[in-house]
Amino acid sequence: MRKIISAFLVLTVALTARAQYPGYKVLTNAEHFNKQFAAASGHINTIKSDFIQEKNMSLLAEKIISKGNFYFRKENAVRMEYTQPFRYLMILNGSAIYIKDSQKENKISARSNKLFQQINKIIIDCVNGKALQGNDFAVNIFEGGADYLAELSPIDKNLKTIFSHINLIIDKKDFSVSRIEMHEPSGDDTRIRFVNRQFNTPLADALFAIR
Repeated sequence: MRKIISAFLVLTVALTARAQYPGYKVLTNAEHFNKQFAAASGHINTIKSDFIQEKNMSLLAEKIISKGNFYFRKENAVRMEYTQPFRYLMILNGSAIYIKDSQKENKISARSNKLFQQINKIIIDCVNGKALQGNDFAVNIFEGGADYLAELSPIDKNLKTIFSHINLIIDKKDFSVSRIEMHEPSGDDTRIRFVNRQFNTPLADALFAIR
């Protein structure tokens, strides 16, 4: 009886995965994937990339498309510089957050707010791959033809109010994150695709400076 129940549960998960993510199937050897992904992530010290962001909102008929430049430096520095259709800058450096648009700029300490601290950590951990190794999410791995899909479901109740789940699309060639999809409980989502990625190129300190 236990074998029958186990087989039924596996089949149910597999069918659910196909329904949610066409072209993907449940990865049968997640442990092997985790080792390869952790090894590849460990060799990435910096990332320089262009990005294309799509924001889907239920209140709007059309997607909001933004483009810009992305920089990452181990362990905890990120710069997202939006250039189209408007200029917007966000820098995460340690516990400090800097945001600037055409009208004003703000400096925030993530230490002063637990939720800010968690979101700051999530963004960085999603880029460097540590989100798959932490305790903030329940993780399911699916395999496609050219990439893997890591589905991260938040465990913390505060994070659940912001994200229903986060998907990381991971390239099979080098185990790097090529896309991040942040899904909200409302059904809205934000999808960031990284293009023209360069790894381990020198990045100036000024890119991550918060004054």
